[in-house]
Amino acid sequence: MGGTFVVTVKGRQSSHSREDRLGFNGINSSSETNVELPLDIGKDFRVRNYRTPLILAIFFITAFYISTKTLISPSRNTPPFLPRQCGGSVEEKFLWYAPHSGFSNQLSEFKNAILMAAILNRTLIVPPILDHHAVALGSCPKFRVLNPNELRFKVYNELHQVVNSCLYISMADIIDISSLVSTSAVRFMDFRVFVSMWCGVNLNLACTLNSNMHSSLLEKLKQCGSLLSGYNGSMDTCLYASPEDCTTTVWTYQTDDEDGVLDSFQADDELKKKKKILFIRTRKDAYKALGPGSVAGHATVLSFGSLFTASYKGSQSHIDIPKAPRDQRIQLLIQKIEFLPFVSEILNAGKKFALQTIKAPYLCTQLRLLDGQFKNHRKDTFLQMKQKLDLLKEKGSLPIHVFVMTDLPERNWTGSYLGDLTKDLDAFKLFVLREEDELVAETTKKLVNAGHGMKLQSVSSHFDGREQQCNALSLPDILLYMEESICSCASLGFLGTSGSTIAESIELMRKNSMCSK
Repeated sequence: MGGTFVVTVKGRQSSHSREDRLGFNGINSSSETNVELPLDIGKDFRVRNYRTPLILAIFFITAFYISTKTLISPSRNTPPFLPRQCGGSVEEKFLWYAPHSGFSNQLSEFKNAILMAAILNRTLIVPPILDHHAVALGSCPKFRVLNPNELRFKVYNELHQVVNSCLYISMADIIDISSLVSTSAVRFMDFRVFVSMWCGVNLNLACTLNSNMHSSLLEKLKQCGSLLSGYNGSMDTCLYASPEDCTTTVWTYQTDDEDGVLDSFQADDELKKKKKILFIRTRKDAYKALGPGSVAGHATVLSFGSLFTASYKGSQSHIDIPKAPRDQRIQLLIQKIEFLPFVSEILNAGKKFALQTIKAPYLCTQLRLLDGQFKNHRKDTFLQMKQKLDLLKEKGSLPIHVFVMTDLPERNWTGSYLGDLTKDLDAFKLFVLREEDELVAETTKKLVNAGHGMKLQSVSSHFDGREQQCNALSLPDILLYMEESICSCASLGFLGTSGSTIAESIELMRKNSMCSK
């Protein structure tokens, strides 16, 4: 399995925020190049093993782009779309939200959504995983974020483009929530099932590049998207579009604070003047504000904007529910969702790579070097890696096996510490998982066939979502999740980039000994 190769990937960012991937296994002996077509169509996506002539590819891609861009556009002049499932008397009520940013942030947001759905006794609509750069929230500490309606609208557009591209992969396809389902702690429904049920659209039609979608179908999807996004505002007992975001609200549950009390973190005077901020951040009990008896509580669908939160200056940016002192059910759920593992297909693939490819004790290094704050700390990141490897050289036998996950492309390894390591063949043997590796394709097919997400619909819906599953024309990108699984099995230790949420996720996996299960 020796060789050096360069793969250009334009599409779902599988690890960090990269555009290029390098795979290097063992000693340099041969090279293999696989360059995929870069598609800049507003949202990049990848077509695997596409051998159709270029002109034909461009034709279909252009046609698809036009159709998806006209699929959901805001319109206040069309009549309100009211699904037959709407109404305060509907037994089953739903919660959906706007996933955004990278995978680790989306996973954190998913956990918060699970908690909110349980508190409010609603069925959680499980979204797909979006591309790292598909939708960005902004900065809560700087009080500069997309308003909830705009955020929901952007996300809904992305959701439909993912469905149409046949690269759909649900959060529940990747994250194992079977323990929550089996205990009925929370009810779940896949986004594809929900939209099919509400909009009356068979997503098999939307999941074909060359399908001739009728104009009425496009209009129905557009109207349904406007409704769910809250673009036309809340609609009686059908939908409540929450206007709250992290600049105004910190959601709580069963705290000793008086409901509506000011949060400890507020915009300072300089920022208020600069941004003309007139609002303040208050702490609100989610159950009191959105539960039974409230305006939101009567709505069939409660539509949130972002549900992401992070600690900043002693305060959570949006959701602060660390415990539920008077609700044992929610308290147990908080403990359960602290760590949600990958599904078995991904965990098993990580173990297989460790046993059959690396075949020895190894160190995992997660090097985030190109985007955000991380690009300014490349020197320090490499220094930490060097210190770790120098220590291993003193204590262990050579060569030291190292699994590397990084966003730094191979062409930029020369002159860096990674480039030095590739030359020191006596001391180091590097391994990087390749996107075209047989193990990746094999695992992806297993995930697609398993269809974990499509089995989630609640019994009360009487709707078989599995009938709506697309016959995928291409395989979704799962490389990042497999890399994290491999890192969880690194017996010589793990070195992650400081401040990276990916590193935090791997540390949590290692803490829960996922490789030994």
